[in-house]
Amino acid sequence: MRTLLHPARTSPVLQDAALLLARVAIGFILMAHGLQKFLDYTLDGTAASFTKMGIPVPAAAAVFAATVETVGGAALILGLLTPLVAALNVLNLLGAFVVVHADKGVFVDGGGYELVLALIAGLVVVALLGAGRFSVDGLLSRRRRTA
Repeated sequence: MRTLLHPARTSPVLQDAALLLARVAIGFILMAHGLQKFLDYTLDGTAASFTKMGIPVPAAAAVFAATVETVGGAALILGLLTPLVAALNVLNLLGAFVVVHADKGVFVDGGGYELVLALIAGLVVVALLGAGRFSVDGLLSRRRRTA
């Protein structure tokens, strides 16, 4: 029964595989949104949208959001500096949650916060548990232990 309720506790490989899946999925979504800000909307267009949404310092916020989502998303996929990039993206998404989505209800089709909340939850898990064995962080950690 204990194995059924807590499979990752009995198999570290399962925990590492789950962290890999979470990192890649969240990283892909973040990268897509960051690249959209850079390439489709452009930074000027993103800043203009941020102005309409009431985001403070919209030009700087546009650069920060696009960069942390794109670079941070790629780093999450690789499992590189995972706690740091996860925490930076949590801060970015908390800002989006509070300023843009919180008053629009749950559902994303009405501008709500469901996607932002799910991403924040996943990022907090990854930030606290780390990248796992199947990552650049894991590889560097193993190398340090054998050196």
